[in-house]
Amino acid sequence: MTTINEFLNKTLELSGSDLHCATNQFPRARIDGSLEPLSDSRTTEEEMKEILKTVMNEEQFKRFAENWELDFFYALEGGSGFRVNAYLDSEGPALAFRPIPVDIPSFEALDLPEICKELCQMPNGIILVTGATGSGKSTTLATMVDYINSTEKRHILTIEDPIEFYHRSKESLVNQREVGSQTKSFSAALKSALREDPDTILIGEMRDLETIRLALTAAETGHLVLATLHTSSAPKTINRIIDVFPAGDKPMVRSMLAESLRAVITQRLIKRSIGKGRVAAREILICTPAVRNLIRQDLIPQIESAMQTGKSYGMITMEQAVKDLLDKGEITAEQAAVELVLGSG
Repeated sequence: MTTINEFLNKTLELSGSDLHCATNQFPRARIDGSLEPLSDSRTTEEEMKEILKTVMNEEQFKRFAENWELDFFYALEGGSGFRVNAYLDSEGPALAFRPIPVDIPSFEALDLPEICKELCQMPNGIILVTGATGSGKSTTLATMVDYINSTEKRHILTIEDPIEFYHRSKESLVNQREVGSQTKSFSAALKSALREDPDTILIGEMRDLETIRLALTAAETGHLVLATLHTSSAPKTINRIIDVFPAGDKPMVRSMLAESLRAVITQRLIKRSIGKGRVAAREILICTPAVRNLIRQDLIPQIESAMQTGKSYGMITMEQAVKDLLDKGEITAEQAAVELVLGSG
């Protein structure tokens, strides 16, 4: 029987972005966006139980048995690490693995625009990195945190589920907390964070009203907050935050967001036209005074127009980003057409 570690190493060799193992299914790796089988044998329930014993410790297995799903980190000998989600489906246990690079990529490696460095230097406010699952949000945030860690004398606090990239303190002091093992929840950790003298707070995901409320409060009270959301554009991100709150709170939230939001970076990974791998298309909204007024006045649909004319501020729409990649020959015309249709939906 092929071991789970062999499948994980094979996924790394193929530059896969994910490995899926499920009861009575073929193990499959996501290669350049497509799922490819790594074996011609289906994984039995007994084999899945052995895999669970391999990748989980006793405490993790207990939590999985109680909750039927679990996020955790798993490392191979030699240093390669994976973010893992364990869950139950109709056949039995299943696992989704996502490789986490050992080294945090540089701005140049990710081709992040210079405006992102300027955002990292801001003393307060909230910066959101958004996109679908697997679009590289965590990697972008890790690179931004590493830049702050390398250039600023700050206290950086991260709250993650699970911790993906490990940051050693450089110019800054970095403390990392994992939901489930070092804190009960994102909201509990955020409440505590305000008494821990942080300058910069990384929130792995703003999942619920309480977490979003506390993140906005932290940004308003002098902290720089970096966080992710599963949204597909900057205007949808703003609407998503506002819509989480009860109707009576929306005017107040619009005002808070207008004051504290610094930028929204929305990412989408597109298959390269030549060679292997994918390239990131990034939409960037910078909160200029004009954008702040649109948020306050609940004129969110007009933000798209502000982005189209805001190139001098570092803004770019997803449509412009996709067309730029096409002009550079990084993606095909067919792929660009697909992405533009997706973006208009």
